[in-house]
Amino acid sequence: MTDPTNPQDQPSFGGPQSPEEREAAQFANDADALAQTQAELATLKAKSADLADQFLRAKAEAENARRRAEDEISKARKFAVESFADSLLPVMDSLETGLAHKDATPAQIREGAEATLRQLKSALERNKVVEINPAAGAKFDPHQHQAISVVPLGPEVKQEPNSVVAVLQKGYLISDRVLRPALVTVAAAQ
Repeated sequence: MTDPTNPQDQPSFGGPQSPEEREAAQFANDADALAQTQAELATLKAKSADLADQFLRAKAEAENARRRAEDEISKARKFAVESFADSLLPVMDSLETGLAHKDATPAQIREGAEATLRQLKSALERNKVVEINPAAGAKFDPHQHQAISVVPLGPEVKQEPNSVVAVLQKGYLISDRVLRPALVTVAAAQ
């Protein structure tokens, strides 16, 4: 009976193998395995170097993107203020022109002040500054209003409780964010 794992029982094509031939064959097999392992190692080293290079490039690109974003934010802030200031310059010009007229009548002064106020409101609206001016009877909103006083309900105050009775000072929003709340008088809760 032959044992397939025993090299001596393997069929040989030139007769029985001597111990030296078996050792040479084993050495050749070991050399082939070593060569294959070295080739795999070289492939893995090349892949590792490529991945390291890709990582460094990605890291540098992320750093560059972060720097560009910071620069853009800085420029946006700078130019936002510049745009706002630019929209206020005509208002300043109008005020200076009005003050330069020494012989203006009260009616002319009032007309000039109203025109300048319209310019100022327009400049604020262009920059998304919107006034908060609740009508009498509007529901009190603590996010946009600040109650300065509370008026008790009675014959002179015929409004719903927690509603605005009067606006003492207008408030302002800038892009849906409260810049200054409106100062209001509120009807007392029962």
